[in-house]
Amino acid sequence: MVRIITLTTDFGHSDHFAGTMKGVILGIAPRVRIVDLCHDVTPFEAGEAAFILAQAYSYFPPKTIHVAVVDPGVGTARRPILVEAAGQYFIGPDNGIFAMILGREKHKVRAITNAAYRLPAVSGTFHGRDIFAPAAAHLARGIAPAKFGKLIHDFLRQEFYKPVQTGKRFWTGAVLKADRFGNLITNYETAEFKRIRERPFELAAGTARIRRLVSTFAEAQPGELVVIPGSSGYLEICANQAPAAKMLGLAAGSPLELTIW
Repeated sequence: MVRIITLTTDFGHSDHFAGTMKGVILGIAPRVRIVDLCHDVTPFEAGEAAFILAQAYSYFPPKTIHVAVVDPGVGTARRPILVEAAGQYFIGPDNGIFAMILGREKHKVRAITNAAYRLPAVSGTFHGRDIFAPAAAHLARGIAPAKFGKLIHDFLRQEFYKPVQTGKRFWTGAVLKADRFGNLITNYETAEFKRIRERPFELAAGTARIRRLVSTFAEAQPGELVVIPGSSGYLEICANQAPAAKMLGLAAGSPLELTIW
């Protein structure tokens, strides 16, 4: 069976970083299939990468290996980890990048400590090349997860992807991602906030106060800011044929306030 390795990074496409990781993987496991999930994560935004992974992993075959490298703490005491969840594997830094998967699926988490499954020389700035890519390649070749290191239970737990109720009718949330079209994907799950279909609401986003819900982009006037239940399962702030993110000056991590009367 040909194993699949996906790559999610904030490396972009103008440097050698993503390509070098592929070279390391293919040098160890030349028969794997590599899928570029996304290399345009906003730099340093591990939460945005967590959202992208959570959207994609369930559509891949069993035993797919997902490598995620958005790692502002590279070279520090933060640990490289290997997560087993949902019949798949996730390799990356212990910095919350797998938070949404860990919060959703039964899991095992291991610290990657076995030097046999990394490059001989490990830099302080490029663990994607020196630790994560080789670990994924060795796993694809059939090395058992237990060989990489011991199970840990003190891995970083984060719930940035859940809004906090701050009053009877108020929830403080955040933007998970601004997509290519400028739509702002919020951390308000559509299924959890069904009442906005029936009750008056206000979503405070930057200087805007948005009070209209639509089902399709075309229901909004060109440039009108509205809320839409997105395909991701979260409420999104959008504008018909216009970039809501640019209009509001918001990005991943920007705070939001939702009121439902």
